[in-house]
Amino acid sequence: MSEPADASAPRGIDPRGPRFAAGITSVLLLIALLLSLTGLSAAYGSAAFGWFAYQPLAQQSFIPLGWVVSTATLDARLLDPGFLLLLAIALLFLWGVVSPRTAPWGVLYRAVVAPRLAPPTELEDPRPPRFAQGVGLFVVGLGLVLHLLGVPLALPVAAALAFVAAFLNAVFGVCLGCMMYLLLQRLGVIGRARPASA
Repeated sequence: MSEPADASAPRGIDPRGPRFAAGITSVLLLIALLLSLTGLSAAYGSAAFGWFAYQPLAQQSFIPLGWVVSTATLDARLLDPGFLLLLAIALLFLWGVVSPRTAPWGVLYRAVVAPRLAPPTELEDPRPPRFAQGVGLFVVGLGLVLHLLGVPLALPVAAALAFVAAFLNAVFGVCLGCMMYLLLQRLGVIGRARPASA
């Protein structure tokens, strides 16, 4: 029953669509990076050590102040603005992996931008951009989990890595996740040709 749907599905996508989505995503990631650099994840000098961190001790030993995120409560980590925006971006990446045809930036591109452009001269295999969304989800998701575990700088590092990848795709058309997909395909790890079924 699913074969007719597969047969009628488009064999390729407009390559300008993922670049448009990467442009919006890179702006969101830049904002998330700035928020995470000014939030808990990058703050140093925890108040948890209190008065003792500033007082000379009889033994002349040094007590470092420490990272704020490692002493913050889970609620404070969850409500950090950088965390919240990066979580929203992770959910958008997840949407792009699970249902790329209904992902917001793709719908916006097809409804508003594509009608104003000439038809694409070539179509692109949708699997590499979808894989790239999964890579973005993994990187951002890892940063979110590490932030919740109290790892300092996890959010800005994850946001910066994802921003660089999205920016390269949006501005230069260089999709790092797509390159990873093609490399893994050449190695025979993913994307093997499916046997034809009757």
